[in-house]
Amino acid sequence: MSDIAISKPERAPSHLFYQSRSRRPQATHAEGIYIWDENGRRVIDGSSGAMVVNIGHSNPNVIAAMKAQLDRATFIYRLHFENEPAEELARKLAQRMPGDLDKVFFVSGGSEAVESAIKLARQWAVATGQASRWKVISRFPSYHGATLGALAVTGYNALTAPFTPMLPAMPKIAAPTAYLDRDNLTMEQRGEKYADLLEQQIEAEGPESVLAFIMEPIGGASTGALVAPDSYYARIREICDRHGVLLIHDEVMSGAGRTGKYLGGDHWNCRPDIVALSKGLGAGYAPLGAMVASDRLVQPVLSMGGFAHGYTYAGNPLACSAGLAVLAEIERLDLLANATRMGQRLVAGLHALAERYPFIGDVRGKGLLLAAEFVADRQTMAPLPAGLNAYNRVVELAYERGLIIYSRRTRGGVEGDHFLICPPMIVTAAEVDEILSILDDTLSALANELGLPMAGI
Repeated sequence: MSDIAISKPERAPSHLFYQSRSRRPQATHAEGIYIWDENGRRVIDGSSGAMVVNIGHSNPNVIAAMKAQLDRATFIYRLHFENEPAEELARKLAQRMPGDLDKVFFVSGGSEAVESAIKLARQWAVATGQASRWKVISRFPSYHGATLGALAVTGYNALTAPFTPMLPAMPKIAAPTAYLDRDNLTMEQRGEKYADLLEQQIEAEGPESVLAFIMEPIGGASTGALVAPDSYYARIREICDRHGVLLIHDEVMSGAGRTGKYLGGDHWNCRPDIVALSKGLGAGYAPLGAMVASDRLVQPVLSMGGFAHGYTYAGNPLACSAGLAVLAEIERLDLLANATRMGQRLVAGLHALAERYPFIGDVRGKGLLLAAEFVADRQTMAPLPAGLNAYNRVVELAYERGLIIYSRRTRGGVEGDHFLICPPMIVTAAEVDEILSILDDTLSALANELGLPMAGI
C-alpha cells in the first residue's frame, strides 16, 4: 500500500458571500452542544451559533413538532387566516412578559423586531397627538440590528460608518461601563450617574421631541455581556416615566432564558413598554422573532387605521410551531435553572483563568451570556493595541482547538477586545469543564503568539 497521502480535491468556488472571503469546513450534522464537519471533526458550539441555539442542536421534540406542522401547512398568510401555532405562541409569550405587555407581533429576526418596535412607538405617538416625538435615544456602544432603522439607533462605528449619510441622526448616551470607571463613587452611585445621562439628553433634545429610549438590559456583542449596576434600571424607568418616553428593551440576545430568567430585564423586575425578541425564541430551528407591547400602545394605532408595517412571514405556522416546542423544552428541562447553575460554574472558571492570564481585565454577564475583556493594564483598563487583533486571533485559536466562541471590539468597534462564551442552555458540568480546558489552552497560545503576560512568567 502506498504511503503517499491522497489529497482531497480543492473545494469549488462559492457563489455565496457574507462578511469576508474566509472559508470554513462544511458542517455535516449537529447534536446537543456539538457540530461535526466534513472531515469528521467534532467542535463544541460554545457560542450557540450567534447566541441562538439556546436549547442545543437537533432536539427531537422540536423536530417532531415541526414535522407534524409540515403535514398540516407550511405557510398561512395572516390577512387570509389565523393559525393555531401563532395564536398559541403569542398567548404563552404574553404570560411570560412583565407588566401589561400582552400583544405580540411576530417577525423573522432581531433586526425586524427592533424595527417593528421603533415603528410602533412612532405610530403610537402620532395616534395620541404627540407627533413631535420622533427621536429614539440609544447607547454607545450598542447593537440593535442591520436594517437602516436599527442601525440608526446602533452605536458601533465599524458597522454604522459606511451608512452614516443614509441614517437619521439619533442621539446617543454612554453605555453604563461602570467597570472602567476610576473614581470614588460606589457602584450604586455609578449606576445612577449613567442613568442620569438619559435625563440630561432628553432635556438637551427637548422632551417633546423624544419618543423612546432603547437599551439591551444585558449587553450583547457590542459591549460583551455588559451588566449595569443594579441602581441603573429603576432610575431609567423613573426618567422615562417622568418625560413620557417609551422604554424599549432589546432582548434579542438576552431573552428566551439565556441569562437564567426568561428576559434579561427580569433580573431587576424591569417594566419596559416594548420588548424585542428573537434568536433563542426559535433557537435556530426556524427564523422567528417577536415584538411584544401593551394594549394601551396597540389600540390607538389600530384605531387610527392600523399598524402600517408588516412582513410576509409574520406568524408563519412552521416557525411558530418551532417556537412553541422550544418553549416547551425550556420548561420540561428546567433550562432557566440550568443556565443559572452552569453560568455560575463557567464564570468561576473564567475568573480562575483571569488569575492565570493578567490580560483578562474583566469577566461579566448573567447566566450563559458571559464575556471576558482583554486589556493591556488592569489598573487603567487600557485596551490592547488594536493592531494585535486579539479579538480575532482568540476565535481562530479556539476554533483550531475545537471550540467556537464569539468576539467583537469592545469600545465602539474600533478598539478593545472581548470574547463571548455562551454555550447552549443544556450544557452539563462536564461540558463546561471541557470548554474551560480548551479556553485555557487557547489563552496560553494567544499569550505566546502576541507576547502577552502569564502569571509567573
